[in-house]
Amino acid sequence: GCGKTTLLKTLAAAMEPPLRIVDGRVCYRIAGADVDVSTLSQEEIRRLRLEYIAYVPQGSMSVLNPVARVRDTYRDFIESHISTQQRDEAFVLAKEHIVELGLPPKILDAYPHQLSGGMRQRVTIALATLLKPRIIIGDEPTTALDVVVQRGVVQLLKDVQRKLQNTIILVTHDMGVHANIADRIGIMYAGKIVEEGSTDKIFGDPEHPYTQYLINSLPKFGDKTPRESVPGSPPSLANLPPGCPFHPRCPHVKEICKQEMPGFTQVESNHKVACWLVGEGEHGKAA
Repeated sequence: GCGKTTLLKTLAAAMEPPLRIVDGRVCYRIAGADVDVSTLSQEEIRRLRLEYIAYVPQGSMSVLNPVARVRDTYRDFIESHISTQQRDEAFVLAKEHIVELGLPPKILDAYPHQLSGGMRQRVTIALATLLKPRIIIGDEPTTALDVVVQRGVVQLLKDVQRKLQNTIILVTHDMGVHANIADRIGIMYAGKIVEEGSTDKIFGDPEHPYTQYLINSLPKFGDKTPRESVPGSPPSLANLPPGCPFHPRCPHVKEICKQEMPGFTQVESNHKVACWLVGEGEHGKAA
């Protein structure tokens, strides 16, 4: 409940009331120009999605029509985004795209309920990447999948990124998935990003106390000592505490933490942290 999905919906121009942008802008560089998403019409947003931005939701059944074969879902998608003259050619390319991603062509004749959860998620990813989008936004696409199937979905995302040379923005609470696929990680707490850096930095030298707790809570192979969880409970986003929202749970809290929200401190060129403790030497990292 820290706002990950809300952030993704904003990035994907999929905001619905009461969600709105009250400060800042969401801009994409399209054809060499910065385009503010909030200024686009619904038709322009429709064209922007999938042709430039692809959104992969958490539940594949919310994307696939349960009473339509997969091929019909593909055909509907192609008809809504591609001109009439190119549709037959596009459907041939769609079948080739499925094969390229390692999926059997026979899935086109199946209904969603006839596919496993992992296969449905793979079909959803294949559909989202059909038009070769510049950006793929994934909202916990590996949730509710067992570790073997999860590995297959993560590998598919990596294969897609390698083939298309595009950007993937992935939301997940599974730090193992982050370690496997991400180049950079942003840690969110109470609606804000509190630390951002390379995967190596986040896992090897976390600076924010919340990030430290997350990393220390991960199970380690061969280590049977009890894992340490974050004390307390997350705050309500409707009633945030003053100052840093993590201060009621932080073991290193200072008076200023209770009064003022910290800005970002640039620890290194590719690593920034929003914490009053950073920059004061050793501040008792959670062991």
